[in-house]
Amino acid sequence: MRLNAKQIVHYTGGRFLVEPIDGAELLSGITWDSRDVEPGDLYVALPGERVDGHAFVEDALRAGARGALVTMAPSASACLYASELGAAIIEVPDTQHAITDLARAWRGHLKGRVIALTGSVGKTTTKNLLRDVASTTFSCVATLANQNNELGVPKTLLEANPETEVVIVEMGMRGLGQIKELCQIARPEWGIITNIGDCHIELLGSRDNVAAAKAELFEALPAGSGRAFVNASDAYAAYLIERADVAHANTQISLFGAPFVEGLDEEVDGRIVQAVFAQDIALDGEGRPQFTLCFEERHVEAAAPTLFDMDPDRVCVPCHLSLRGIHNVTNACAAAAVCAALGISPERIARALSASVPEAGRLQTLRAHDGFLILNDAYNANPDSMRAALTMFSSMDVRGRRYAVLGDMGELGAVAQACHEGIGDLIATLDIDMLICVGELSRSIARRAIEGGMDAQAVLCASSIGEVLEALEGRLDAQDAVLVKASHAMELNRVVDGLVN
Repeated sequence: MRLNAKQIVHYTGGRFLVEPIDGAELLSGITWDSRDVEPGDLYVALPGERVDGHAFVEDALRAGARGALVTMAPSASACLYASELGAAIIEVPDTQHAITDLARAWRGHLKGRVIALTGSVGKTTTKNLLRDVASTTFSCVATLANQNNELGVPKTLLEANPETEVVIVEMGMRGLGQIKELCQIARPEWGIITNIGDCHIELLGSRDNVAAAKAELFEALPAGSGRAFVNASDAYAAYLIERADVAHANTQISLFGAPFVEGLDEEVDGRIVQAVFAQDIALDGEGRPQFTLCFEERHVEAAAPTLFDMDPDRVCVPCHLSLRGIHNVTNACAAAAVCAALGISPERIARALSASVPEAGRLQTLRAHDGFLILNDAYNANPDSMRAALTMFSSMDVRGRRYAVLGDMGELGAVAQACHEGIGDLIATLDIDMLICVGELSRSIARRAIEGGMDAQAVLCASSIGEVLEALEGRLDAQDAVLVKASHAMELNRVVDGLVN
């Protein structure tokens, strides 16, 4: 972002409580956390359940902010300090809406390609892979961590500058219409939907409704220049392509995760121009996928009736991910498809994918002081990601014992118990030496694991983080491995912290 205070007033409909000494001075960033202020930032005072951002306006100015957005006058000392500093204080009707208004206006200044992605599983990992590969060739801004909501999406746009060549915007969803609203702010030209899963069923009632909500991204792509990246291995692939087709009949389609599929080809009458997929997939001893990454390009002529008459150009390169889990192969294919469409060579894509490392809390590998391995996947969980993590963990080359510490999976509504029972059924078939479950729903995991044949003496239902750590204390040696996974609300990151320390 590079906007002066007068432009900010214009875009937000605000008014000056304190005018800047230099109305042309550009503010170069935005934050609503006074602890994160960088010199030249615009600080936004957001009201909160516990604290009110207006109480920290002066702190933000002292940290280097050159302006503040408020809904009411901050303290007299903050206003006095702003005057002495020559910084602006701008009053707006609603600071959160003001962030949206700024981002919507700033989007018009961006010259680079804006790419949005959503999906039930793998959004953040795919975004990180895409960022890491695209950054090898282009100036790139991407959503920080999983800041993918009505505040995070505007912030991502405002972090970009007009010269930024690629802007990657992750979009979360908690109901029908939300992605549509985020797209009205970001106005993406390309869109990626990683998959359609069971998460958010509690909010939306069915997987069909989840698919409809995610499809809002494809429906928002621009006529003439839109490109939809579709997981060809997902059960909803044909539906998602149809939604893109209904919105704009000339939207190009790129497939990832599987080769060209005959049924899909017939659906879109030659608009599938690319497929990126993996062959010869294997996991190494630490659960990291190695495979052959294949790129197919279809040279589509306008008059061609179908794709079947065209010879594809295929390029294949070896790839070995640093990320763990076979599920990350599809995420890598998604990132590769987008970067190939951006013009990055297959060889460079494969090298960058191999160098990308996991984010904290997402199958992150840690070593405890005692030497045992910890797989920290405590950031989030749903049935698909839980199955993938457990399967990977079971297949790893572990010389000692495998311990799985699992917590509840959230937002599953009426299918919650069945989903947890299914995880228990899976565990009974895997090479897991001890299972520790935390949370009421996870008791179903423990019960079904025992019913499936797991030794009851190797299963524990814990009522607290302390009980988990107490159960593990003295058991673990340097050859062992511990997987920790649950929805974020279960706070199993505290188990990870306890094990590391």
